[in-house]
Amino acid sequence: MLAPGIRSLALRCPNWVGDIVMATPAFACLRAGLPGTQITALIRPYARGLIEDAPWFDRIVDCDDKSLAGTLRVRAALRGSEAPPEAGVLFTNSTHSWLTFRLAGVKRVYGYRRGLRKWALAGGPPAPAGPQPMQEYYLNLCRHLGFSPPAQPRPALYLGKAAAAAGEALLRGYGITPGDRVIGMNPGASFGSSKCWPPEYYARLAEMLQSALACKLLLLVAPGEEAIAKSIAAQSRARIIDTSHRPASLAELKALVRRCNLLVTNDTGPRHLAVAFGKPVVVLMGPTDPTYTASNLEATTVLRRDLPCSPCHRKTCPLGHHDCMKQVTPEMALAAVQAAL
Repeated sequence: MLAPGIRSLALRCPNWVGDIVMATPAFACLRAGLPGTQITALIRPYARGLIEDAPWFDRIVDCDDKSLAGTLRVRAALRGSEAPPEAGVLFTNSTHSWLTFRLAGVKRVYGYRRGLRKWALAGGPPAPAGPQPMQEYYLNLCRHLGFSPPAQPRPALYLGKAAAAAGEALLRGYGITPGDRVIGMNPGASFGSSKCWPPEYYARLAEMLQSALACKLLLLVAPGEEAIAKSIAAQSRARIIDTSHRPASLAELKALVRRCNLLVTNDTGPRHLAVAFGKPVVVLMGPTDPTYTASNLEATTVLRRDLPCSPCHRKTCPLGHHDCMKQVTPEMALAAVQAAL
C-alpha cells in the first residue's frame, strides 16, 4: 500500500499510445485518491500531447531515458523540482524504468513485481498469470496501492484551447465542414506490419464507403507512414483526404478523431482515442490477443479471424501469408461500418 500523507508522487506512464489511453482511468483514480499530492507524470516526449490538457497531473516531465544523457535529464528535472518525489508508481513493466526512478532519488517505487525489479520494489502485486484487459491491469495496481476505482471506469482524453484550435484549423484546411459525415481511416501501426490491413483493402473499402454512404474520408497517418497513405490513394478511385503531407501531432490527432463520426482502424493507438471520445470504431485485428483491449467495447466492432497461428504477437507475419489480416475482407468492414452508423 502506498504510504498515506505523501506530498509528492512521480508516475511513469506507459510507452504505447493505446496503453496510455487505457491507463487514464488509473490516472484519474490516483488523482482522486491523492487530492493534495503533487503528481508528476513522466512520459515519452512523442506522447506528451495525449495528457497535456488533462486534470490528473501537476507537472509533466519528458522521459527520454533510453540514453545516459536522457536519464540524467530526468534526474535533474525530478531532483530540481520544489517538491522532489517521495515515491514513484510504475505503469511500465521494465526494470530499466525502475532504475530511472532510483537514479533520480525516488526511494520508494511501486509497480507490478516482475523480472529483476521484483526484488527491489517497495510494494506491488505479482504479475498476472495470463492476459487481462490493460485497463484492469492498471486499475488493479491502484487497488493494491489502496485506492478505489469507480464502478464503471472509462478512458478519457482532454482537449485544451490551443489543441482544439489547431485541430479545427486542420479540418478547415481539409475542406471538412460542420455538417459533413466524416469517416476516419487509420491504416498504419507503429508496432509493425503484422497489424496492418493491406493498403489495397483500404483502397477498396474507401470506394465502397463513398458509393454506399454520403461521407468524407479522412486518412490518418503518423510520421513514417506516408508510403502506406500514398499506396492507398494510388489504388483507390475514392476521394480521400490524405493527411500524410503534414501528419498531425498527437494533440491535433485528438481533435481529428473527435471530429470523426466513425473510425476504421488497425489495432493501434487511434482506436483507443476514438473509444475515449465515445466514437464508433471498427477494428481490423489480426496478430494480437483481443483480451488485452477488451474494455469499453460498447461502440466497438472487432473484425478478426480465429486462425491456428493467431494471436502470434509478432511484428511481421512469421509464416509470410498474413492470413489473419487478409481474411478480414473489405466487404466485412463495410457491413460493420453500416451497422455501426
